[in-house]
Parts: sequence; C-alpha cells; structure tokens
Amino acid sequence: MKFFISADIEGTTGIVHWDETNLEKSFSRYFCEQMTREVKAACEGAIEAGAQEILLKDAHDSARNIDPSQLPEIVKIMRGWARNPLIMMAGLDSSFDGVIFTGYHSPAGSNANPLAHTMNRENVYVKINGQRVSEFTINAYIAAYLNVPVLFLSGDKELCESVKALNENIKTVATCEGIGDASISIHPALAVEQIKKGVAEAAKDDLSKYRVELPANFEVEICYKHHVRAYKAGFYPGAEQIEADKVIFKSKDYMDVLKFLFFVL
Repeated sequence: MKFFISADIEGTTGIVHWDETNLEKSFSRYFCEQMTREVKAACEGAIEAGAQEILLKDAHDSARNIDPSQLPEIVKIMRGWARNPLIMMAGLDSSFDGVIFTGYHSPAGSNANPLAHTMNRENVYVKINGQRVSEFTINAYIAAYLNVPVLFLSGDKELCESVKALNENIKTVATCEGIGDASISIHPALAVEQIKKGVAEAAKDDLSKYRVELPANFEVEICYKHHVRAYKAGFYPGAEQIEADKVIFKSKDYMDVLKFLFFVL
C-alpha cells in the first residue's frame, strides 16, 4: 500500500503561540521536534498496516520543519514548496491508497484554536458553498478530486469534530482544545501513541469507507482583512469583487477553485 501524509504544525500537541511556529524563534525547535514525533507515529501506524511506500509533505510555513533522520526509511519527504495549486498536498496523485493529516487546525474565524487561520493570516474567512472551510477541508477535497480516501486527522478538538460532516468514518485524534487565546493539550507522548494507533486502525480497514464526496458545484467567498487584497483578487479571471473586502468565484471544476485560491490567498 501507498500513503500520503500532509503535516502542519498549528494543531501539534501543546502549541499555542505564533512564535512557536516560526523557525527563527528559538522555542520553535521543541514544536518542530514534536511535529516530527507525531508524523513519525503516523508513518509507523501506516507501516504496521502494511504500507510499502509513504510520501510526506512538510506543509507548514517554510516547509522545513520535520527532521527527516527520525523517520522510517521507507518514507520520502517533500520539503519546500513546489509552487503549484496543490500547495500542502503537492505530490499527491491518484496512485495513492489513502491520505493522512497531522497537526491541522481550525479555520480562520474560529475560536477553537489560538492559531486558527486558513492558508495565511490575511483573511477573515474562506467559504465554500456558504460554509467556512479549513485547510483540512480544502485539502480533503483535493484527495476527493483525485479519488483518494481520507483516512486520518490529528489536530484541535473542534476541527476533529467537524470532520464527521465530510465522512464519519475518518479516524481522528484531538491533540488540543482552544479556549480564548489559550489551549489545553493532551500529553505529547499520549498524542504520539494515539496517532500511531488511529492511523493503523484506519489503514487496516476497508479504505473505500473513507472517501470524501466532492460537491458538484463550488462558490468560493473570501473576506480579506485588507480591502486592497479583495480589489486585487477581483481581477482574477471569473472572480467578482462583491464588497470592499470580499470576492467570490464560481466553478464546477475543483481544479479551477484550487488555481483561484493559489493566486488570491
């Protein structure tokens, strides 16, 4: 079997402040190490279930956060950014048997994680078909577009609970719960243990149960913190600026949506 892992950091166990996500800040080292431990656990769970190949996308900020030397030898890692519309899912194609997400977080506009955002910190929200979407939802739809099941997610509690609306079979591990500008996290060793177990259970299961349904049509709405970004985005082909700070884009093809998001976020 062949699996793809997309790893972020703002849903990693214990993290609560932007400085802890920034490689230029000294204390971020611990959280990069914990991110690595959680990703390693996901890899080990997949291997326990029979994985013969794993491609890991380091998908946070610089995309240079994970220590490759700590990973199992069958794992290939994509560091840096390919600069294509798949962004955090770069490298994924229809040949994979399943997708695994670690360290993900709630969307912009949510109070469930002090670090909640969607793709960057410059928007108030991103909506698809009237619903605020997280990076997880955007990326789960990429998996659906490529007909690859979504097996597992770890991240903050509210994000994990929201997954059930996409597919109730997806295994989750809630690493933390946001309260105002604070966060309550489980023990980092427990997170590692539960992630390995959850991935193994999903990967040993009937993978067809984990497919996410892709909507037939898409209406994307973005509300920016700065109106000039909406003005600029309104020039994207097919986009329309509907208010000083808002732009919409409609399509039946999700790849068109991804191209739009790639250029305007």
